[in-house]
Amino acid sequence: MRSVSAAEFQRNFGRFQDEALKQPLSITRNGRDRLVVLAVEEYERLKRRDRLVFSTEELSDAELQAIGDSEMDPRHNHLDAELT
Repeated sequence: MRSVSAAEFQRNFGRFQDEALKQPLSITRNGRDRLVVLAVEEYERLKRRDRLVFSTEELSDAELQAIGDSEMDPRHNHLDAELT
């Protein structure tokens, strides 16, 4: 991702708008990343990836049973050691 200063971004706004359509553009202030400009299509794609969060109390008995009956793929058994 390309970075430009806020001052440079202001001076060349039109050019950087076009550039941000191709790839996200980081806007810096005092040498630190402050903002990212990106195409609306990319923003919408990222928003679609938002996860829905809900409480376990909202799960049905069947869903809870399915979770309880599930088993880890045996290829990952070695990871159990990480829990102890």
